[in-house]
Amino acid sequence: MIRYHISLFILLLAACILQQFMPAVTGLFDARILVLHLVFLCASVTVGFSPMLMLAFVGGFLWDANNTLGPQGGDPDIYLHQTDSLRFGYSILLFGLMGVIMQGVQPLFRKGIWQISAIISGIAIFLYLLIEYLLINFVRGEWSFPSKVLYQIWITATLTMFCSPVIFWILFKLAKVFDYTIRYDGLNRRYFTPEAYKLES
Repeated sequence: MIRYHISLFILLLAACILQQFMPAVTGLFDARILVLHLVFLCASVTVGFSPMLMLAFVGGFLWDANNTLGPQGGDPDIYLHQTDSLRFGYSILLFGLMGVIMQGVQPLFRKGIWQISAIISGIAIFLYLLIEYLLINFVRGEWSFPSKVLYQIWITATLTMFCSPVIFWILFKLAKVFDYTIRYDGLNRRYFTPEAYKLES
């Protein structure tokens, strides 16, 4: 089991590197595919709560290290001021929030319904970007929400969501290689015994 968890952290690091080469789609309001966020979301539904929090810390740390510590980008028509007022570490909290959302649909994922998790990943990314932009407005002390920003947010969430089957496929392959099985934990184990599962099958 530990080998699978280690592979998730390596996959997060690889996603962070790949993110640097993912350009924005200029024809779609500069939307982009958030590979790092997607890998975290898909991975968080395959592990328990504690490993999810560790993944959230690493994912948020990597994202902030790549964005809040460097020069700020973005469309100057939207980001009229520097966004470095957001302190390092805020993404860790937002990653944790996204992970909690994914943990909520984990029972369905464990039953093999991964499509719901894919849809929820798009919703989680939409909420992440929306909260992030609202925080930027709050820190600046002004309210500005151009329609272009909303388009950019929901198109980014949609594009990222469409890539989730690829990430799930990679995770399933890793789980098979490292002999990792998704099982019911906690209270569910009392009701879903192996004997009961065989009877239901």
